Amino acid sequence: MMPGVDGAFRRVWLGVVAMTLILVLGTVGYVVLGYGFLDALYQTVATVTTVGYRHPATGAGKAFTIVVVLVGVSTALYTFGVLLESLVEGHVRDLLGRRRMERRIQDMHDHVIICGWGRVGRAIARAVHAAGTDVVVVDKDATRLEVVPYPTVHGEVGDDAVLEAAGIGRARVLVAALNTDADNLYVTVSGRAIKPDLFIIARARTESSEPKLMRAGADRVVNPQRIGGERMAAFALQPHVAEFLDVVMHDGSLEFRLEEVPVAPASPLAGRTLRDAHIRDRTGALVLAVRDGDGEFATNPPPETVIQAGSILIAVGTSEQVAALVAEAAVAE
Repeated sequence: MMPGVDGAFRRVWLGVVAMTLILVLGTVGYVVLGYGFLDALYQTVATVTTVGYRHPATGAGKAFTIVVVLVGVSTALYTFGVLLESLVEGHVRDLLGRRRMERRIQDMHDHVIICGWGRVGRAIARAVHAAGTDVVVVDKDATRLEVVPYPTVHGEVGDDAVLEAAGIGRARVLVAALNTDADNLYVTVSGRAIKPDLFIIARARTESSEPKLMRAGADRVVNPQRIGGERMAAFALQPHVAEFLDVVMHDGSLEFRLEEVPVAPASPLAGRTLRDAHIRDRTGALVLAVRDGDGEFATNPPPETVIQAGSILIAVGTSEQVAALVAEAAVAE
């Protein structure tokens, strides 16, 4: 519940209780003065709402009516005022909250858009946010988005306007993590049409959908069921290796971590062999693999391997060592 809602609810409840009490006491009072029940209730309601009534015949009735007018009208005004205030405050608060979120999304660059706030989407968002990258979540279910701790956009995920509101023009990655392959296919096509160079990751529930998603424009297609099975098999066959990779990639409790490092054209590493680059001596990081421009991996590359501009170095090291390698690969000396 949003801040301030509890207080508003208490005020509304207090007004309703007070209004009910006035109606009950007023009706009882007029019954005591000789009115029938229906006439007494009518007299009380008419007096409180100031819509008019017949004048009491006795002095006691007039005096009691004065009290009902003063107390009842004040209570009615308070109750209606609190109700109106609560409605206006709620709308204004929602509007201001949405405006703040829109401005926050507009200030984002190189963020990750996650379409679908299910179990897969939640796991992706936690991992991406833990790595220090901004996340925007898109979902058509407004009730789901109420508990999302990241900026959100409500709407049909395949709608171009919704993706634009999520900042797709400035995003680095689009993740289609919806429940059906058809929805993920639609999001992939929409995202690719809006931003041709966007990196798109799509979830696939069935193996037959994987080539379709690739043809639709996905850069990577992930089948969580298959990957889960493969991980379980790895734990069954090589539990220590599997656990080590999990810790290095996801846990963060070890000092070392794996990192992919792109080599810029102006980098002093471009055009050199691994031996001449002295990466281990200069940065402390260890190069485990090199991926060339064609996407081919050279694992455990020999010292004679030439580092080309645009290649991706897969390295392991401490945060400081990896940061030093990133600096070497990005800028000229």
